[in-house]
Amino acid sequence: MAPTVHTLPSAQALEFGLASQLHVSFEFFPPKTPDMAVALWQAVDRLAPLAPAFVSVTYGAGGSTRERTHVTIERILATTDLVPAAHLTCVAASRAEISEVIHRYWDAGVRHIVALRGDPPAGVGIRYEPHPEGYRNAADLVAGIRREVNAEITVAAYPEKHPDSPDVEADIDMLAAKVDAGANRAITQFFFDNDLYFRYVDRVRARGIEVPIVPGILPVQNFGQVQNFAQRCGASLPAWLARRFEGLDDDPATRKLIAATVAAEQVLELARRGVRDFHFYTMNRADLVYAICHLLGLRPQLRRAAA
Repeated sequence: MAPTVHTLPSAQALEFGLASQLHVSFEFFPPKTPDMAVALWQAVDRLAPLAPAFVSVTYGAGGSTRERTHVTIERILATTDLVPAAHLTCVAASRAEISEVIHRYWDAGVRHIVALRGDPPAGVGIRYEPHPEGYRNAADLVAGIRREVNAEITVAAYPEKHPDSPDVEADIDMLAAKVDAGANRAITQFFFDNDLYFRYVDRVRARGIEVPIVPGILPVQNFGQVQNFAQRCGASLPAWLARRFEGLDDDPATRKLIAATVAAEQVLELARRGVRDFHFYTMNRADLVYAICHLLGLRPQLRRAAA
């Protein structure tokens, strides 16, 4: 069943002061090619005036990927007023190597780290094996960061559990371990059924975990790509979502309109039900994310006036 559409026009949001209560953050990934670099910095330029709480930059196994992350972070720090949050994983690195990365971030001015276990180098679905001299999991990584620097630490949360977890309770055990190790907040894996998020938050709170659980929002830039993401990470795609994109493979203009509608419905319902923090997986594209923020009542001039 498709979600009920709850209208919350931006004018009404502003009237009730909602926009001033909202906090958004954006995720980018480091570019691999010159064309991808152009797309990234166009997205950064477009979204920066919305004054996000922070922008995160992803990080993968392998020296070249890590170096691209560093370069992207350094440019954000040098050319914008944005607050970068640098991703860090346990994958294919010893504790000494990770310590070096942490201090390189710190010396560059990074004060916020997104700590993740990371996927196996061979890909999702392959059994994860920690580096013999590395961290076993994200909770160990959080504790390691805490020993090294006094950074803000964000971790991941999974409303439908991580694919490697036997069940949701075991997954919440891991979240509790990450918080006990020093995590300040969690950002969820993307989801499209808001009830999944609220049921998950209820279970987390029942366990005594009080850190913010920020919903991760993935605007559907490409439905086939999202299907692939969902299969790899164990997220469900509701039947109503697939139906909305039926017959649009050769109609990108309509796909974009549908994608904006779906994402707007989701975030406006979350806002109506009390959510005030949103993290957007931008895929280095700003158009849908900017439109959604506009519907929430966020305006560049309002942010500048409030500064």
